[in-house]
Amino acid sequence: MKILVATEKPFAKVAIDGIREVAEKAGMELALLEKYTQKEQLLEAVADADALIVRSDIVDAEVLDAAAKLKIVVRAGAGFDNLDLPACTAHNVVAMNTPGQNSNAVAELALGLMVYAVRNFYNGTSGTELAGKTLGIHAFGNVGRRVARIAKGFGMNVIAYDAYCPDEVMVAEGVTPVHSVDELYSQAQVISLHIPATPETKQSINHDLLAKMPKGALLVNTARKEVIHEDGLIQLMQERTDFRYITDIMPASDIKMKELFEGRYFSTPKKMGAQTAEANINAGIAAANQIVDYLKNGNERFRLNK
Repeated sequence: MKILVATEKPFAKVAIDGIREVAEKAGMELALLEKYTQKEQLLEAVADADALIVRSDIVDAEVLDAAAKLKIVVRAGAGFDNLDLPACTAHNVVAMNTPGQNSNAVAELALGLMVYAVRNFYNGTSGTELAGKTLGIHAFGNVGRRVARIAKGFGMNVIAYDAYCPDEVMVAEGVTPVHSVDELYSQAQVISLHIPATPETKQSINHDLLAKMPKGALLVNTARKEVIHEDGLIQLMQERTDFRYITDIMPASDIKMKELFEGRYFSTPKKMGAQTAEANINAGIAAANQIVDYLKNGNERFRLNK
């Protein structure tokens, strides 16, 4: 059987070495398609692949049509909006992600962005501290829990909202659960977003919700840009000169926001959450292990499509 690693943004060599070791130990062949520039290259490469590992690469119906032998695709990372799940189901392909492998990298980035923001982007002026501030965590999954642990080390008061997470899980982490987004946003001076981009969440972080945040509010987004209602955010930041937005997912309105909100807005040039050597290695090797476990043992633990 052949495992194809198809990545426009390649894994680190040590990650590829680990993936190869997992594949070869299981008696499988490993093929690489790295830094490809045309979709046609991907379509050609998947033709004889039994399994596929991707990062942010798009796996849609056209790719699946070209992959006659494909049985499983694994997104090395937590977010999976680059996988067309209905198309995977229609092609009898199991789709998985690797939840938790990038969690620490994203959590550390979120706290780093918070420090950067409250210290005025290190411009030499007097800023504020995170200690004593209330942090609201929107979605208490693997990343949210890591953020909570680090934030408590900073001396922050941590609250969280997650409709699918039991209160006792949050309480066990020393976090105070709240039971609506309105409650979360009205109480937290800092909000850290960790919600996925779904039909329910897209553009849900809007003007009216953000307007509930206290004076001196800071919104940190290391989740997905699609969850932000950009026009509403811009309107709010025009109305409230105390509001700051910082993200590692560049908004469509980046140029406009830089011009309008100097000193209150910052975006990294590209998504940075999983851009650490450790996360790169962990997610890639986890993807390979999940493929082998599925093909050998039928383990569907991280299956996304039903």
